[in-house]
Amino acid sequence: MKTTFFGFALADGMFFGHFVTIERRQLSVENVRSRIAMGVTSCCNPSHGTTISAMRERFGLDVEIPASPPKVVLDPGDSIVVMGVRGLPRLTDRHEYSSEEVAQATFD
Repeated sequence: MKTTFFGFALADGMFFGHFVTIERRQLSVENVRSRIAMGVTSCCNPSHGTTISAMRERFGLDVEIPASPPKVVLDPGDSIVVMGVRGLPRLTDRHEYSSEEVAQATFD
């Protein structure tokens, strides 16, 4: 069975034991929404909670945060939706982003 994962980054360990060809495509928000609706396995961890909240606020996309993220190993035919986020400051003294910070950030 082919799996679609969702995360905020790729890691070399995801390709363990496989020779892979990576095809990168920029997806529309609607396409990501559709993939999430069909079911994704979240690679996120509890530290991504504020980023997911920002993604939810900006795009209405919601991905679960498992208590413990799965060990991801991509098998042939699997895919991963990676949302790159730039411009959100590290939260060291608070637990959420302001609306202004979310508005200024870029998600791709």
